Amino acid sequence: MSEKKKILLIVEDETALLKLLQEEFVNEGFEVVTAIDGLNGLNLALTKRPDLILLDLILPKMDGLSLLRELRKDSWGVDVPVIILSSLSDAEKISEASEQEVFDYLVKADWKLEDVIKKVKDKLKVA
Repeated sequence: MSEKKKILLIVEDETALLKLLQEEFVNEGFEVVTAIDGLNGLNLALTKRPDLILLDLILPKMDGLSLLRELRKDSWGVDVPVIILSSLSDAEKISEASEQEVFDYLVKADWKLEDVIKKVKDKLKVA
């Protein structure tokens, strides 16, 4: 019997990047759920209860920090690991995100796909 697949929620409105991340994580053995706006992302997070959330900050309908604040109000959402994946490297956003106990804050321009995958696997202790 194989171990249950880890569920990853990716909330990203840039569809090319979303598809790329989704393909890569599926190839790595994850079950991937995706959302292209914050409202849908929050609903999926609370219903699917993923093992980890990759979250963009600039999103339609609800931005990533608002999603995070709402998520942290939920008894399950308090502890779910979140990695911010954003094009913003603004110190204020980074500090706001860290107040919401974000596991990591990755600036898109500074990271390669392999690095993002490694971060997620390290956090979830997946080989």
